[in-house]
Amino acid sequence: MDLLYSSTRNNKVKVTASQAILKGLADDGGLFVPDELPKLKVSLAELGKMSYQEVAYEVMKLFLTDFTEEELKYCISNAYDEKFDTKNIAELKEADGAYFLELFHGKTIAFKDMALSILPYLLTTSAKKNEVKNDIVILTATSGDTGKAALAGFADVKGTKIIVFYPKDGVSPIQEKQMLTQKGDNTHVVGIYGNFDQAQTGVKKMFADRELEKELDAAGYQFSSANSINIGRLVPQIVYYVYSAARLYHDGALKDGETMNVVVPTGNFGNILAAYYAKNLGMPIDKLICASNENKVLFDFFSNGTYDKNREFILTTSPSMDILISSNLERLIYRICGNDSEKSASFMKELSTDGNYTITEEMKAQLSDFYGNFATEEETSKCIYDLYNKTGYVIDTHTAVAADVYKKYVKETKDNKLTVVASTASPFKFTRSVMNAIDAKYNSWDDFDLVDELSKIAKVQVPDAIEEIRNAQIVHDTQCDPDKMEDAVKAFLNI
Repeated sequence: MDLLYSSTRNNKVKVTASQAILKGLADDGGLFVPDELPKLKVSLAELGKMSYQEVAYEVMKLFLTDFTEEELKYCISNAYDEKFDTKNIAELKEADGAYFLELFHGKTIAFKDMALSILPYLLTTSAKKNEVKNDIVILTATSGDTGKAALAGFADVKGTKIIVFYPKDGVSPIQEKQMLTQKGDNTHVVGIYGNFDQAQTGVKKMFADRELEKELDAAGYQFSSANSINIGRLVPQIVYYVYSAARLYHDGALKDGETMNVVVPTGNFGNILAAYYAKNLGMPIDKLICASNENKVLFDFFSNGTYDKNREFILTTSPSMDILISSNLERLIYRICGNDSEKSASFMKELSTDGNYTITEEMKAQLSDFYGNFATEEETSKCIYDLYNKTGYVIDTHTAVAADVYKKYVKETKDNKLTVVASTASPFKFTRSVMNAIDAKYNSWDDFDLVDELSKIAKVQVPDAIEEIRNAQIVHDTQCDPDKMEDAVKAFLNI
């Protein structure tokens, strides 16, 4: 029987997985969630003998039930191939008492590749299944990594166009150059004079605009999303938590009956929600440790049950987490209020009108799986410095936020069980911040001289993703105010 999906704001509307992937966002502005969380029937021992691609099939077939075996295996095999610089797709590296799950071995050296390598295949397969005649317009807001990964995934994919909005002064120089040099006749990149939340709000507004939808349809287009609001982004992210548990079990690090903790640097809440779903599948995961930077809206939420975006927006050295509206939290809110879409919708309305909401005591009691904390800029920098000096292992700023919060968790709880830290980006993506943390002398160096020096001290080859932008030509130069985003979309689509 097919697993159906409902909106977090109206669970009376039911769609299939392929329909949810195509739409991206529900008509009412809600996010699609599975009507139930399935259980994995394959043991850890069996999973431990499987390749990443085989594990992906076992997980994804439970959520994407209207895909045939042939369709799903086609999507998986085309996504997880030589685009990744390791046969294992994701790697586990032990350093300083934790296992770092390296999710940056894909084409754009960030964890977004893990899902955005497969989303174009899931989307085009969904379009065929549902006899869609329009071209799909991928409309996406990025805080840095989603943009390039989505652009790379959809570049020149027939029947699609992709428009990415990013905060002009809110991403790293490497992140920006990766996006602005992206080739492909169907790609468009727009820098907005604002922050990520404004970009994300503008995208959601266009998704909810029924008049715009009619204009697009008349011109032969329809919107979909590559953000983690799309269930086709979230489901593939569950895979690497299952894979890491299976690998650790296979290698003898995780024993029968033992559980592990997972630490995730968190902005939009999608990556840690995927770990929560993996736990619900039956993975031996205990605590889900939610690590925030100085934009600590999630830390405050887990501390007191109030989500409050009414605060200063801080630009940090971990820009992919510079977010005050964590969209995917809505999926968790829906679940802990007993799948009550009216209650969930009322919380989101409060967030939209007042900028905050407070969950009930009964809902708070269901957050015991989670622990939240945050790292300051100084702590993030020190964590990079300390880990490098102690072990020679170099991590990026986002991973450092997670590693610092993990240390705080252990100090506070004395819980020393095996822990996996999601390493969400290569240090080469945030070279200046990483190298400045290691030694202030690097502050005056050129960006690409820093790349070469990082390669030398970390004893790691410069990734292809960096080499290819070293002398690449800028091909996108559009910029606009947040209230002109729709005009930018119409101009690109000639409507």
